[in-house]
Amino acid sequence: MLLHQQFVRMAKSQPKKLAIKDKTTGSDVTYGRALIGALILSKKFQKYDSGYIGIMIPTSAGCTLATVGALMSGRVPVMINYSTGAEKNARYAQAKCNFKTIITSKALLEKIGCPVIDGMVLIEDLMKSVTTGDKLKAALRTKLPLQMILNGIHKGEEDDNIAILFTSGSEKDPKAVQLTHRNIASNIKNFGEYVHITGDDVMLANLVFFHIFGLTVNLWVSLYYGMTMITYANPTEFQTISNIARKERPTIMVGTPSFFWGYLQKSDPGDFKSIRLMVAGADKCPDALREGYLKKHGVTLLEGYGATETSPVVSVNSMEFNRPGSIGKLIPGVQVRIENLETGRTCKPMEIGKILVKGDLVMKGYLGDPELTSEAIVDGWYNTGDMGYMDKDDYLWHAGRFKRFVKIGGEMVSLVKVENVMEQFLPEGVSCCVVEIPDEVKGASIVAAVTKDINKVALLRKMGEELPNIALPRQFFVIDELPMMSTGKIDFRSVTELVNDLVENPDAN
Repeated sequence: MLLHQQFVRMAKSQPKKLAIKDKTTGSDVTYGRALIGALILSKKFQKYDSGYIGIMIPTSAGCTLATVGALMSGRVPVMINYSTGAEKNARYAQAKCNFKTIITSKALLEKIGCPVIDGMVLIEDLMKSVTTGDKLKAALRTKLPLQMILNGIHKGEEDDNIAILFTSGSEKDPKAVQLTHRNIASNIKNFGEYVHITGDDVMLANLVFFHIFGLTVNLWVSLYYGMTMITYANPTEFQTISNIARKERPTIMVGTPSFFWGYLQKSDPGDFKSIRLMVAGADKCPDALREGYLKKHGVTLLEGYGATETSPVVSVNSMEFNRPGSIGKLIPGVQVRIENLETGRTCKPMEIGKILVKGDLVMKGYLGDPELTSEAIVDGWYNTGDMGYMDKDDYLWHAGRFKRFVKIGGEMVSLVKVENVMEQFLPEGVSCCVVEIPDEVKGASIVAAVTKDINKVALLRKMGEELPNIALPRQFFVIDELPMMSTGKIDFRSVTELVNDLVENPDAN
């Protein structure tokens, strides 16, 4: 299935239904108007180079229609991260994917202090150039029979790219992930069937579309099922998001644990009571967060797992099958193999190994990096770089990134497990991140960054009851605010750099 064509089907079948309620701009867009807008933008985009086209617009009706319009014009959207280093990211994308045109917003550039670089086209200027004739032609096209509209836009194949997304770069330079219509459409269908999504659902869409979680589960899930999408551009405006949830009564919401913490703290009891499906992903979900939503809002916060390269959903807990602490059961159409790190054999239940994934959800590959692609995908199996295990009831459990395991005294220690244990004993409101630093004697040493000064002796005593001595942090550093990525994940590379600086300059802490 080609997803821009699916949007046309939905729009044609229910033109008066509200497609996008844009809470940033205050505009309401019906499916009929959305189709007109996408057709207009598609026509405008045809004057630019074929191939790739950059999209750098905040989560909104405008970003949604620009993304759909690009596909209708036969161009592939390259979704650009504007939250940190927008100019650098834009230039990196242009060079990596060999394209020039980036559709962006003047208001965004002014807000983030990003200059207009060569190739940028401001959507405000683009919309000013739309004539009455353009609007009439597009409106008349929407009155044509469905097949005639589909014949007038780009067709393509299921294995054509639907988007280029960049990996977070938390460990190294971002990779350009090629995702196809088949990848994302199959993921939406299988995920949607598993958690019972329908067109009657209302999506609270406040995640960025340059991240796979937002692009698939906010934007394309909404359009695929023909549901109403409530957009807001900034997921970190916790009070505003809580107010929107209370007023607009969405039924589905997804996000990262760090965002959900913010909403929990800033919301009033019952703000999220309309949510029937609330899923946290992209990072581990603490028990305290789940308990908080149940107590304050009567909502069950479910945990899922995925990756940019898997479109993204691999597994998820559901209302029927929910094992808190796990990352859920595999959604239909997905295979997972847990591979022993040393022997390569398939692990037994409860045995930790590498998480490998296979199915239509696995990316086409990294653009311009055949070597990296062949390392990541072997015989159709994508190596997630994550460690985990299957329990006896087929729930998948995450044990941390492979790179977040450290060898000390010949033993493999999971930094994620150390964090999980530490979080149980930290005072309320204190966050932590555990990283490794070089150690001349042992090769590596575990240190902890915490957001407030704590009683280290008492903490280590409690942690020592659950962890071996080699897994206990040797040093603690106070970092008032842990560096975060735009996706809501902790930026481990930045934390490690900060800790290394503090080790070298202890007086700075």
